[in-house]
Amino acid sequence: MTDRNDIMASMPAADYETLVGRIDNLWSTARNRAVEAVNTELLDANWKTGQYIVEFEQQGKIRAEYGTQLINRLAKDLTARRGKGFSRSNLIYMRKFYLCFPKSVTVSHLLTWSHYYELLKCEDEMEMQFYYKEALNQKWKVRELRRQIKSSLFHRLALSTDKAGVLALARQGHPILTADDIIHDPYVLEFTGLPQKKRYKENDLEKALKDNMEKFLLELGRGFAFIGRQYVMPIGGRQFKVDLVFYHAILKCYVLIDLKRNEISHGDIGQMNLYLNYFKNEVCMPDDNPPIGIVLGAKRDEVLMEYALEGITNQLFVARYQLYLPRKEELQAQLDKVLNDNA
Repeated sequence: MTDRNDIMASMPAADYETLVGRIDNLWSTARNRAVEAVNTELLDANWKTGQYIVEFEQQGKIRAEYGTQLINRLAKDLTARRGKGFSRSNLIYMRKFYLCFPKSVTVSHLLTWSHYYELLKCEDEMEMQFYYKEALNQKWKVRELRRQIKSSLFHRLALSTDKAGVLALARQGHPILTADDIIHDPYVLEFTGLPQKKRYKENDLEKALKDNMEKFLLELGRGFAFIGRQYVMPIGGRQFKVDLVFYHAILKCYVLIDLKRNEISHGDIGQMNLYLNYFKNEVCMPDDNPPIGIVLGAKRDEVLMEYALEGITNQLFVARYQLYLPRKEELQAQLDKVLNDNA
């Protein structure tokens, strides 16, 4: 009689690995579908809960002062019946969920309730719609969405455009079409942990960005892939080094970043222009688009930068960074001014 172990030993290894792979893929797919199904049902239940609350209020014409009492009573009674998940704050957000997305077909099941919970914290509808579009477009995890809201990404991008641009951001998110679209001002680098007022060296900042590359890529935006740090360029018998090099998958070009701890000088512009010329001739492949250079510093003189950049044909930008989260109130005031001035 043939031993079972002998049969297994004679089985082709490739065929067996194919079998294992097929079963593994089957269960991975099943598990993912199960998670998606649970998420869909959870979102629908949260949305309908909000709908029931709003319809009850409208039917009974409950005055505002009774609204809080209704939520409090519901929280108490539903928790007694169903257990956790029906706190006062949860019910408030379910109600807001329905009010902000009154048509159930506009609720994307690609996001989770945790995503919507963060989105619903936005007080401004345009801001919320922007983060909603970006969370879908960039497939942000909840913690990534939370960080972008906290860093006021919408306000920072909106302040670099006009009223029409602000409205487009809210409707479409932030498309990456040109080099200008990847520039933020300022870049918020609070995740580096560097002290705002104490002295630190440029290589300290560079190392902190390298050590927190995942968070830095999130701040840079969609499409960036890290290539290297202190990239060496041999030119005319000398060696030059650019701090950080990336490749942008959407724009199909290299992006060079030089870090400056203090104010950006006109010499920094000339140096970056040198780097870009080297990359165009020595590094870029025929199907690559021209490289982009960003000189990133703590300060910049607008007039000096205007003269320094004049006549440069390369895609060269100067931008500021800050080591602390911006005050949203100040950014909102500036944005209100942009919207009002262009009204």
